[in-house]
Amino acid sequence: MQFLQAVSTVEFHRIPYFELAFQTLAEMNNKISYLLNSVRCMHRCNSVLTPKSSATARKHILWVGRYRDPLENVNFRKLFLNIFPSLHGSSLRFLSQETDVFSTGANIQPEKSTEALVSEQAPQSSLELEKLDDSGSFKVKRVVDHSDPFFNGLQKCTCPCDILDLASESAVSIKHFTNCLTAVWRLFKNLSEDQQRYEKQLIFEHPAFVKLCQQLLRDSRRMTRGDLVFSLHAVVSLGVPQNTLLVQTLLRVCQEKLNQLDNRCISVLATTLAGLDKDKNVSALQAGLQLLVEQRIPSIRDIFILQNLMKCMGKDVPVFLKKKLEMAVLKQIDHLTFPNALRVFSALVAMNYCSIPILNACSKKIQENIHDAPFRRLILILEACYNLQYRNVKLFSALADYINSTACLWDKSQIILFLSAFETLGFQPSELMGVFAEKVTEDPEFLNLKNLLIVLRVYSRLNYVPRGQKHLFFETLHSCLNKYLPQISNTELLKAVYSLCILGYLPHRALDELLQKNSRGELLLSDDLYKEQKEMMLRCVKACMELDGPSFTKPAFVLTENFSSLISLNLRKAREALIELLGDENMFRQNVQLPYKYHIDFEIRMDSDRKKVLPIAATDDHADSSVQRLAVLFVPLSAFCVGTMHPQGKLAMKKRHLNKLGYHVILVLNKKFQEMTNEDAVEFLKGKIYSENAFSFSEMTVQDNN
Repeated sequence: MQFLQAVSTVEFHRIPYFELAFQTLAEMNNKISYLLNSVRCMHRCNSVLTPKSSATARKHILWVGRYRDPLENVNFRKLFLNIFPSLHGSSLRFLSQETDVFSTGANIQPEKSTEALVSEQAPQSSLELEKLDDSGSFKVKRVVDHSDPFFNGLQKCTCPCDILDLASESAVSIKHFTNCLTAVWRLFKNLSEDQQRYEKQLIFEHPAFVKLCQQLLRDSRRMTRGDLVFSLHAVVSLGVPQNTLLVQTLLRVCQEKLNQLDNRCISVLATTLAGLDKDKNVSALQAGLQLLVEQRIPSIRDIFILQNLMKCMGKDVPVFLKKKLEMAVLKQIDHLTFPNALRVFSALVAMNYCSIPILNACSKKIQENIHDAPFRRLILILEACYNLQYRNVKLFSALADYINSTACLWDKSQIILFLSAFETLGFQPSELMGVFAEKVTEDPEFLNLKNLLIVLRVYSRLNYVPRGQKHLFFETLHSCLNKYLPQISNTELLKAVYSLCILGYLPHRALDELLQKNSRGELLLSDDLYKEQKEMMLRCVKACMELDGPSFTKPAFVLTENFSSLISLNLRKAREALIELLGDENMFRQNVQLPYKYHIDFEIRMDSDRKKVLPIAATDDHADSSVQRLAVLFVPLSAFCVGTMHPQGKLAMKKRHLNKLGYHVILVLNKKFQEMTNEDAVEFLKGKIYSENAFSFSEMTVQDNN
């Protein structure tokens, strides 16, 4: 037994050493294989490949007639994936490792100790950074040396391959090849998507591009900091794979020179890293960049750089760093321009940080220059407000008024997108919705099924019915829905009928089809993720069929029951105020459950003149037309359209149905009620209960973020 234990102990300690030895031999073998393959491939490239004009290459690729992924191209594989092998398990060192960054694939002379000093004293770069364009990408402008014929020729190039042809014909130096790569990217990003696919393949097949990448790999440590980050940005943007030695080497050199980067270079580097996948080099560089940004924030005076850093840092940065960036932006808020205001919205969304002071300043700038904003930017602003839970009624109203005043210039599908964005925010642009309703009734043919469902959803949720053309508007939507009944899905049919029912209109043909599908069990599937939501919608449809139908008559009295004797914390203040006002808790009923699964918070019964409150027990068991029933509902702010006390669709439907059941409905905004003192709460309820107009909301207004 002791012998077996001794053997097992020996084996336990020896096995890892054997495995380590085999792993070391395997790694050495892989490195030798990489080296031999690189030498063979470089020799083959130098002896076989000859420069080919871009015109000839373009004719060839157009003759082929179909796009091939550049990564599948044989020459690209040889020149990149073999020369720059995959770095899974390679010997690239990171911040805490000792292996040389150039130990795989390229034979680079060691960097001199004085090169850092030379790089620091050298000019920053032959490139400068301009502001972001509408697409959110960097624009690079060249500082042209007019005495250099190469830069003069570079300005005349009109496509990426022209630049590569120029590079193959000229003696390219360090200051040249960085400008070549960035110029290639500048022309490439302005092409259409189809053109980019063809040009990308031509770029990767061009011998000059391979030569530029080889020079970039060889001279990366001798480059100035500006050339370094711009070259990395151009290479990554053009689609060179992240796991190649070229990209990983540039990332590693950026780690070494991170403290030398100025604020603009930090901004470019942050943008580049935001588009890369997580790996050891990227993670290490992002961690170092975050520390550097934290130190540099007080010295950054350019709001463009600040908003770009906010966007690139993302939502994972610590809250304290988000607040530092916020304070830095607020210090420069007086220099805020209209383009910056548009981009700050998206930057805050990317950082997942709602800064009310910054958003208010940006909103004011946007309102002043709203006529200069393109369509896509306006949609992005509304989407950003939704993501940040930012509600600014003045901004929404300005956008809606601008769209309404220029409605003749917009396509109908664009207006539908605006209405959908407003609906998501819960804001009702009443004038715009009225104008669009006229367009629908005049020409309903433009409504395809998708747009029809959006229009129904928007008008039902925002509870908007056009004045003077209510019946015509509903009939137009109903006829459009009937046209699509043969091809509509079960879920879409339920949503369409539900939307029309919320507005108080019963589409009979669509209802018949819906009920037939429901009777066959086709609407509610057991494995459907939205089964509960569908059940709620179907229940509302059935309630509308009964309560909004022409055969429904107002009942003499409605059977009610107490839903629960417990009362929520939000309603305790209201209960105490009612007891103080009415003198006894027997004068009202709380948590009342009605037919059709409607629930009311408090029920109060009064005489016909609304002068006296009657005990609940005295009027429970007999029908008396002289008794008036009041339903007091405490509703959240989200149940109303933003900035108003106009109820949204579901609340409006509930109020309509409670009226059909014989109740006068009193809606109370719960948030404002909770902010009142006890005395004010009692006086407020007194005015609501004893008032002849139970639907007056003038006492309670909604404030926006300003």
